[in-house]
Amino acid sequence: MIQSLVRSCARRMAPVAVGVMTLAGTVIAGGQPAAQAIVFHPVWNDIEFVSAGVTPPTQLQCNAISRRCFNPTAEQNSYNLTPLLTANHQGQGQTIIIVDAFGSETMRHDLKVFNNAFGLPHMCGEEGTAAGCTGPTFDEFQQGNTSTNPQPCSNCTGQENRAAWAIEVALDVEWAHSMAPMANILLVTTPTAETLGAQGFPDFFKAEQAVIDAHRGSVISQSFASAEQAFNSGTAALQNLRFAFKDAQANHVTVFGSSGDSGTANIIKTPVKNPTLVPFPTVEWPASDPLVTGVGGTYECTNADTGLTIDSVSPPAACRTHPGVREVGWIGSGGGFSAVFARPSFQDALPAGSTAIDGSTRGVPDIALQASSRTGVLIYITNPGYSTNVHDTGWYVIGGTSSSSPQWAGLIAVANEMNGGKQLGYINPALYAIASNSAMYAADFYDVTTGNNTQPGTGIAGFPATTGWDPVTGLGTPNAANLLPDLINYVNTH
Repeated sequence: MIQSLVRSCARRMAPVAVGVMTLAGTVIAGGQPAAQAIVFHPVWNDIEFVSAGVTPPTQLQCNAISRRCFNPTAEQNSYNLTPLLTANHQGQGQTIIIVDAFGSETMRHDLKVFNNAFGLPHMCGEEGTAAGCTGPTFDEFQQGNTSTNPQPCSNCTGQENRAAWAIEVALDVEWAHSMAPMANILLVTTPTAETLGAQGFPDFFKAEQAVIDAHRGSVISQSFASAEQAFNSGTAALQNLRFAFKDAQANHVTVFGSSGDSGTANIIKTPVKNPTLVPFPTVEWPASDPLVTGVGGTYECTNADTGLTIDSVSPPAACRTHPGVREVGWIGSGGGFSAVFARPSFQDALPAGSTAIDGSTRGVPDIALQASSRTGVLIYITNPGYSTNVHDTGWYVIGGTSSSSPQWAGLIAVANEMNGGKQLGYINPALYAIASNSAMYAADFYDVTTGNNTQPGTGIAGFPATTGWDPVTGLGTPNAANLLPDLINYVNTH
């Protein structure tokens, strides 16, 4: 049986798998909706069940549902990470911090199956780990009751549904590990639900600050987001939540944030079961924060079995209609211009041909990576077997900028290890400086110049992908074997 949570359903789920923080607000001039409770959500977008059992599905099975499914080897090859991994740069000694709500009770089991299936290194902390294990570690830092079992409810708003976060956890953990196979992973989970009212984003950032101050990791991946307009025009309330990012910068910890999966069409919380669409192009925070590296998404049109060649024949239509193109800007990629943050100095210089960034606005995202579920990655999960959202267990193909962020976190874990364990920390200035050098930009990035992030049926204008930086894919996607050494060199010399 094939079960699909298609895009429209996934967008309805976004305000369902949430926690909130209540803020007072008034109508904002210029037609902006009144600020309401902040809604944050996991930034995976579309998931489809492909096959049961522990053996991954074939590409034929994926093509039969109009998709291609990437495995770790193909993804490593596609972004030219393989030469570094072959040289034994696999993130040894680094710890990737993944921050999610609730967690997943089956993650240790699911990670073991995923690693078995693709020949990845097993992690100490997986199900059945032997005493004296000496490999990379998988650990959890739980904040309170993080059970993902569905909660009893007679008159719910729908915001207590936790299963979407179990899916998020599987995606984040399995694919951070895929890109940095020998790095440790620390899963930080919070007990956030709508009924807790004033706990949501604050829980996340208090937890982040705790692990930063304890020096428990060198890179953070955040696969959650909220429209800036949910923060009462995005001023004091949002600014008061930035403490973890300031702490990360001071401690040389790199922070990534998924840019969102609704293009420029974002929502605020109310009314809960039919959320309000902000009637103009918007971006989501924390990806819009200058202290965070915002990660957008693409359709990845390389061969999903090997990653070595462009495949314009297999599904989806986005690849077939762009013959010879390796990546297309994903229609769901969150991007645009911040209503809160001015253009940071690192965006003053852009590659030739870039979309202009006005001095009064920060451009989002900074970079990109595969995100569309039509060219998605495979995850293995058994947690949803007892949830109300996904009723099959096994292999899924999944998309969203939730896929992009943990993979970039894996790349920086590899870079930190290559740098002798010295953490690169805040990388935004380095990314733009490299991209402003035409020769380095051509070598270090795959510039994505086609596609757009306009959401059909919303009436909200989106943006096209262009040469250089654009509000769909940022500077583009990484050619890791070239980019990571250049990042290291820039950080070490500036």
